[in-house]
Amino acid sequence: MENLSVDTIAEYVLKYGVPILKAIIIFIIGSWIIKKIVKGLKALMSKRRYDESLQKFLVRLVSVLLQVFLIITVISTLGVETTSLAAVIAAAGLAIGMALQGSLSNFAGGVLIIIFKPYEIGHLIEAQGELGTVKEIDIFNTKLITPQNKLAIIPNGAMANGNIVNYTTEGKIRVDVTIGIGYDEDIKKAKEVLLEVLTNNPKVLKDPAPSVNVTELADSSVNFAVRPYAKPEDYWSVFFATVEGCKLALDKAGIEIPYPHSVEIHKDA
Repeated sequence: MENLSVDTIAEYVLKYGVPILKAIIIFIIGSWIIKKIVKGLKALMSKRRYDESLQKFLVRLVSVLLQVFLIITVISTLGVETTSLAAVIAAAGLAIGMALQGSLSNFAGGVLIIIFKPYEIGHLIEAQGELGTVKEIDIFNTKLITPQNKLAIIPNGAMANGNIVNYTTEGKIRVDVTIGIGYDEDIKKAKEVLLEVLTNNPKVLKDPAPSVNVTELADSSVNFAVRPYAKPEDYWSVFFATVEGCKLALDKAGIEIPYPHSVEIHKDA
């Protein structure tokens, strides 16, 4: 009886103990390898100056995938059939992927934006019908602050696949203002007055030089294209100062800005 008990114990040890010991060893070594891989991935992305939010997401993603693979390996070592388990995981992944198709598109767009950097935080951009300063770039969306101080949240999928106008990257932006004067006024004098308004504004850049040119002979006015250049962050202040300054300067110089004209026709009965 005693020999039978010892034999039984030995049989159980060989049958269950060895696989369990192997599983423990694989888990310990696998966990150590995963830590090394994650650490190396962090160092590589930091060296290449990847965006911090992208670093965190990719590190987390790689870590989770490696841990899932490790757990499946450990379960297989214990003698559990993993074919059906892998099939279940694959089916669940497919179902989740289909359910989150839009989110995955936004995620992919966010990764592309963070890697290729068509814009960065603080840039003034125009995209998807919105104009504003980039406040935040998340994995799934981009947040803009519009000139009206509204928060615009745009999915990164649309941002990555649409047109983007970045007003900041060149460091200079042209401000377009149209000013009209009467047909009887002196064009050369008006140009001098308008150009002086631009050159006296400290926020107007010297290079490229501001310009004033006749752009249209309209129905009731001669229109000038008033074109100062400014830093992107000074755009609106230069725009408003230019409009107001031109009006005041033309009034001071006695140059007429024509009013809109309307004609009434009276028909005799």
